Amino acid sequence: MTDRRVQGPVRIVGAGLLGVSIGLALRQKDVDVILHDSSPSTLTLAVDYGAGRRAQPGDEPDLIVVCVPPDVTAPVVAAELLAFPNALVTDVASVKLGPLTELVEMGADVSRYIGSHPMAGRERGGAASGRADIFVGRPWVIAGHDGITYRRANPVENLALDLGAVPIEMDAAEHDRSVALVSHVPQVVASLLAARLSGATDAAVSLAGAGLRDTTRIASSAPELWVQILGANAGAVAPILHALRDDLDGVIAALDAVDAPGSRRAIATALSAGNDGVARIPGKHGTAKRFAQLTILIDDRPGELARLLTEIGELGVNMEDLRLEHSPNAQIGLAEIAVLPEKEETLARELGARGWKIAGVSE
Repeated sequence: MTDRRVQGPVRIVGAGLLGVSIGLALRQKDVDVILHDSSPSTLTLAVDYGAGRRAQPGDEPDLIVVCVPPDVTAPVVAAELLAFPNALVTDVASVKLGPLTELVEMGADVSRYIGSHPMAGRERGGAASGRADIFVGRPWVIAGHDGITYRRANPVENLALDLGAVPIEMDAAEHDRSVALVSHVPQVVASLLAARLSGATDAAVSLAGAGLRDTTRIASSAPELWVQILGANAGAVAPILHALRDDLDGVIAALDAVDAPGSRRAIATALSAGNDGVARIPGKHGTAKRFAQLTILIDDRPGELARLLTEIGELGVNMEDLRLEHSPNAQIGLAEIAVLPEKEETLARELGARGWKIAGVSE
């Protein structure tokens, strides 16, 4: 038997990206996973992928994980609580206060319910996008409330740990305020910025680099799901967008009169505030440590990236992060390697001696 905390059976309701990913991860630990989805074809696909089995008469799950859209989370949780009176039920919706409030108003037995939210996902949804490793190293919020004991909620923490996630305790209201800032508002900003590309010329788009890709990557997410998420967390999202609009108005005013006294200072202050903010984002393993970025040119042919990584290892330098980008209209790639600042000079010198072309260094 594979080492595990969750013994099962675990029932997963909703065989989309998160449901299938949880199922795949649990099946790797030989946990009995029961899958259910309102769509027969989606359920069949999830079973075919090996995320679990179909429900059978007499199933008695210990833990139920509801993985459905936010607007139906509470009714589905309530139905599962009634159908399986001995099971603990959690959900993975990206808003927590709304479902809890709705369940209490419905008179559901919240002594067996605790909301949770793995901060993991992909731009593409659906069963076919499921992966067992998407939770590894990612925060998994467990939103406790007064109606449930810590001991009763412990299986959800065990689930997060078995999937390689990092459990974080946070009440529902604090969770919703937090994700509004770090997830929901970024989605809106990325989408609005990406929308500006619709009317751009092909020549302009051909100049796109890592900066644009980084700031618009999540704009390819499904609008249908995000309408629900933003609607459910509107009270937390709107104030942040109001403040962001005020900051943007200040920059616009400065640019409209860029030669006026104080305009350039106002722009610099706004950009400097961004420096301060990005410094708060945790780095590798949750640390605040900053890394040097070394950009290396790679010929676009098989084996070159593997050779680069091998030589970095031979030099005894630990690579903290890696990002790849293809140069437009050229048969080369750009590998941006993050290393400790004290290793940057040595690595650049040694790789240069081995024939690698260093495109740039930045911290």
